[in-house]
Amino acid sequence: MWPEEFARRYREQGYWTGQTFDDLLRSRSDAHPDRIAVVDGERRVTYGELRDRALRLAGGLHRIGVRRGDRVVVQLPNRAEYFDVVFALFRLGALPVFALPAHRAAEIGYFCAHTEAVAFITTDVHEGFDHRTLAAAAAPATTIVAGAPGIHIGLSTLYESAYPDLGLPSAGEVAFLQLSGGSTGLPKLIPRTHDDYLYSVRASAEICGLTADSVYLAALPVAHNFTMSSPGVLGALHAGGRIVLARRPDPATVLPLIAAERVTITAAVPPLALLWLDAVAAMASGPDLSSLEVLQVGGAKLGSTVAARVAPTLGCRLQQVFGMAEGLVNYTRLDDPDEVVLHTQGRPISPDDEIRIVDDEDRPVPPGAAGQLLTRGPYTIRGYYRAAAHNREAFTADGFYRTGDVVRRRDDGYLVVEGRAKDQINRGGEKIAAEEVENHLLTHPAVHDAAVVAVPDAYLGERTCAFVVPRAGQDPPTLPALRRHLHERGLAAYKIPDRLQVLDAFPVTGVGKTSRRELRAALRALQKG
Repeated sequence: MWPEEFARRYREQGYWTGQTFDDLLRSRSDAHPDRIAVVDGERRVTYGELRDRALRLAGGLHRIGVRRGDRVVVQLPNRAEYFDVVFALFRLGALPVFALPAHRAAEIGYFCAHTEAVAFITTDVHEGFDHRTLAAAAAPATTIVAGAPGIHIGLSTLYESAYPDLGLPSAGEVAFLQLSGGSTGLPKLIPRTHDDYLYSVRASAEICGLTADSVYLAALPVAHNFTMSSPGVLGALHAGGRIVLARRPDPATVLPLIAAERVTITAAVPPLALLWLDAVAAMASGPDLSSLEVLQVGGAKLGSTVAARVAPTLGCRLQQVFGMAEGLVNYTRLDDPDEVVLHTQGRPISPDDEIRIVDDEDRPVPPGAAGQLLTRGPYTIRGYYRAAAHNREAFTADGFYRTGDVVRRRDDGYLVVEGRAKDQINRGGEKIAAEEVENHLLTHPAVHDAAVVAVPDAYLGERTCAFVVPRAGQDPPTLPALRRHLHERGLAAYKIPDRLQVLDAFPVTGVGKTSRRELRAALRALQKG
C-alpha cells in the first residue's frame, strides 16, 4: 500500500475521492435507470437493471458463503453476466481475481491456490472449449457456471428476490486482483483499490472524451486492464455511456457491430487493428463506420506505417495507449498533431505520475536517450500480492515500479517505446513470461534444458521460439510433440511456442547464464540464411 504521506497527498489533490465501484454503479443507476448500459447481442441491460441484478446476485453469493475479503476467480468471456458478477462481488467486498478466457488448467489452478479462492466463476463453453472441465483445477473452490452448469452451481440460480443487508467496503480497500504480464514464472497478482483504480478510470474517460452519448465497443477480452479501464467499460459506465460486447474480435463480427450500434470508440492490439484495416481496405462497400470517432491501439507498440493508415481507412482518430495493469497509463491526446500520434505512445495521465528513465545501474540516462522506465504515482501499485521476494526486485527502495520497458522521453514529455528489458514476450498484446513456458518445457522427458525467446513478427509483433537441448541418449523432441505436451499440461494456447530450435548446448554469458541475446542473434542469422 502507499505510504501515508503519499496517500494524503493523493487525497488532497483530489485523485482519490472515496468512491467505490458500488458507489459508481449506484450513482449512475439513480441518475438514469432506464438508459441502456450494456448491449450483448439481442440483450439490452439498463443501468437500473444492472444495479438490480448485481444486488440480487450479491445476495445469492452471500447465501453460498462468499464474504467480504474472500477471493473469487472470475473467468468470463464478453457477456452481460460479467457485469452482474463483478459488481455483485464489489458490493460484497469480495475480491474478483480476473482470469482471461484463454487461461487453462495450469493458470486457473495456480490462481485459485495462490489466492485461496473460495469460488471459481466461469462460463460453460466458449470458442469450442468446455470451461467446466477446469473445475478440477480450481478445487477446493466452489464452481459457478454462467450457462449450462452441468454438475456445478448455475449462476442463474443465485439471483435472490430481495437485496441483502450487507456492510459496505471502503474506497481504500483492495477491490480486485489483476494479472501481471510478468517476466518470471506464473503471473503475479496486482492488488488495485477502489480509490486508485477509479481515479485512473475517471481521468482516462476525460482524456478520451467520453460522454453519456459515447458507445464503447469491447472487442478485446473485457477482463483485460486495457478493456476495463483505459477508458474501457468502466470508463463508459462512469460517463453514463453504453457498452457493446463483441463475442469475437474478428472483422466479420466487429465491423457490423460498429455500424448497427453506432459505436463511437473501440480498442485493439496492433495485430487486430491491422486485421480490421485490411478487411475494410479490401471492401468495395461495407458496413457504415461513420459513427466511429476513435480507435485506440495499445498492448504493444504500433508501427508508424500502420498508424498512418487508421484515419484514411477508418475515417476516425487514432489514439495510442501505452500502459500496464500495475498502474501507469499513457495516451496520445485527441487534439495532438499527427506527428505525435503516429510516432509516440503518449504521455502519462496524471501530473503526479513520476517517471525515471535509467540505465542498468539505476543511473539517469541523458535527456532523450533510451533507458529502463521506472514509475510511481497515485494509481501505480507499491507491491504484488503475496510476493515479498519478487517485490524487492520489482520495486526500488523508494517505491518506484520497474516496468521492464525500455523507452525514451521526448522534450515534450511524450514517451516512445523502444522495447523490453525483461525476458517477456509480447505476442500480439498477450504477455508471455519466458520462465513460465520454460518450466513447462523442462517437464518433457526428452528436454534437458530450455530457453524461450521472442522472434520479431510483422503481424503479431513477436512470436515465441523455444530453444531446447535434448537429454543425452534421447531423440530430439519435435515441435508438434512439445506443443501437444504443453497443451496436455493445461497451458494457455497463446503461450505455446510457435517454433522450435534444437541445440547441443546453450551459449552462456560471462557469469554462466544462458545468453538470450546470443540465442536471438542466432535466430536472426537463421532467418537471413
